[in-house]
Amino acid sequence: MITASLVKELRDKTNAGMMDCKKALTATEGDLDAAVTWLREKGISKAAAKADREASEGIIAARLSDDGKSGILVEVNCETDFVSRNEGFVAFVDDIADTLAASDAKNLEEALKVSKGDGTIDDFVKGKVIEVGENLQLRKFERFDIADNGAIAQYIHMGGKVGVLVEVGSEKGDTAAKEEFRDLVKDITLHIAAAAPKGLAREDIDASVVEAEKEVFRAQLANEGKPEQIIEKIIEGKIGKFFSESCLLEQAFVKDPDTTVKGLVEDAGKKIGDKLVVRRFVRFGLGE
Repeated sequence: MITASLVKELRDKTNAGMMDCKKALTATEGDLDAAVTWLREKGISKAAAKADREASEGIIAARLSDDGKSGILVEVNCETDFVSRNEGFVAFVDDIADTLAASDAKNLEEALKVSKGDGTIDDFVKGKVIEVGENLQLRKFERFDIADNGAIAQYIHMGGKVGVLVEVGSEKGDTAAKEEFRDLVKDITLHIAAAAPKGLAREDIDASVVEAEKEVFRAQLANEGKPEQIIEKIIEGKIGKFFSESCLLEQAFVKDPDTTVKGLVEDAGKKIGDKLVVRRFVRFGLGE
């Protein structure tokens, strides 16, 4: 049975019309994930990036060591925007970020076990729930440490709605102190915040994600009546475009679309007189 609540849930995920959502759920026998794909294949919904999101408020915070060799990114969630803008909640998140930055925690599991007061960070969060009167959660945590040349940079956008951590390496030890290098890593963090890449390079995009895109393209092209013998060739071009929009190094730089991020890094390296490389990045979007 296709319930009104299931139709609403699909609409919230895809922004498609109520009747289209009902048709999709009927066609897929109530399978929510299959209904999302059905809508995409029909060209009704293009909100694939939003399909798995859940509504949540909160703050994303970052901390960077003075020498630029270590950085963290943390997301703490609450239920309402009202609480997320409260000074007490902001101070609470800052306290968590400072504590985790000073710790050795490398992932979320370790972060929750970091000592705080008479207990752990996990206890600290649960204790705040009683005070605030809302469900709170330390949802995401990431740490980058760099042992050799280069630097880590961070950027917080939209008052804590988006956060970025990136590591850019170099061959020379004095490069990280140069203004041109600092300008480059700043530009990269701004780009990541705006463009939301899915991975650094093609090999970082999960094969199942690529295959799912191909299946959607196949269905769309078949619906358009394209001959079977040319569909695969068209898909090859579409996947190339998908990679250019999804991979950081292949994306057009937001400040200058005529160059890619890879080109931007290479040009900066030539000006500085060093070989630079973006090694890794992480981007948190609140509630994503």
